[in-house]
Amino acid sequence: MYTVSKRLEVSASHQLKLDYPSKCQNLHGHNWIIIVHCRSKELDHNGMVIDFTIIKEKIHGRLDHQHINDVMGDINSTAENMAKWIADELGETCFKVEVQESEGNIATYERD
Repeated sequence: MYTVSKRLEVSASHQLKLDYPSKCQNLHGHNWIIIVHCRSKELDHNGMVIDFTIIKEKIHGRLDHQHINDVMGDINSTAENMAKWIADELGETCFKVEVQESEGNIATYERD
């Protein structure tokens, strides 16, 4: 099994939709740290699991300096939902995504 990981830093705004009062319902921003993990039993014709540039384009290129709510559509832009959204954007080789929203607050999505 081959595994690659890529660390990305994304600066963006978001606004949570919650059923309780919270300051996170207000428009605010973070400097997210995102770590993407991909794996495959076999390498592609270029000898890669996935090109690091593709990960950067699909994730950093879409999220950096954006309003996350606009990018993710109707999905509530929690760190947990962002992690799953990122995994889905990258496809089946992506088995784990970690989204660090702020110091000490990390959400992880792992495929079964």
